Amino acid sequence: MKMDRFTSDLCEVKFANGAQDGTFSGYGSIFGNVDSHGDVIEKGAFKESLRAWEAKGKLPPMLLQHGGFFGPVDDMLPIGKWNSMEENSKGLKVEGQLFALGTDRGQLIYEGMKAGSLDGLSIGYRAKKYTVGTKPTDPSRTLHEIELVELSVVTFPSNDKATVGAVKSADIDALKTLSDFEDFLREAGGPRWTKNTARDFVGRLTKIARREAGGDLDVAGLLEGLRSTRKLISPNQA
Repeated sequence: MKMDRFTSDLCEVKFANGAQDGTFSGYGSIFGNVDSHGDVIEKGAFKESLRAWEAKGKLPPMLLQHGGFFGPVDDMLPIGKWNSMEENSKGLKVEGQLFALGTDRGQLIYEGMKAGSLDGLSIGYRAKKYTVGTKPTDPSRTLHEIELVELSVVTFPSNDKATVGAVKSADIDALKTLSDFEDFLREAGGPRWTKNTARDFVGRLTKIARREAGGDLDVAGLLEGLRSTRKLISPNQA
């Protein structure tokens, strides 16, 4: 059975404050969206495959560029590990962690994702059940069930609806100071959030919080409030 590929755009690769542990989350596939090959994956298509992987006690490998398309053997080495995969109403939500950040190759991949140059996710799969379109306006295929073989980080995406909500180096709870939040907002907000923008945002919020508190600012409460902005900054996280 032929293996196909369905590619989705990372769109928002973001790093939080702190050590570089290379963890990230996002979507490997978006339901109902037509990719450049004309295929659509419907909700529930991954269900049986994920169940089969769970029975094996592991998840599909994380490769770079689908293993180089039959290139050198080293290209088939995983670049990281997928820690979780699950379907939700939007698509296939995934979380993973890059390997070997202390090596040249690992750092290159990490920096490429951070810079937005390595900006796609692509699944390698085999179509198990599908419907072929019969009208010009129909998708080429509507995929009802697929066997998920691998999930790669790639350079050239074809489905621009899926997003990576976070590439993080520390949990949100590690943010302890207003300066930490400035850095976090700058990274999480993407290109529109410069360091000055993040600093102005935190400064303005601090002034508002102090005014509403009657001059008696509860910094711990303010920090907790800032944590709640994560969903506003990364609305694609489920």
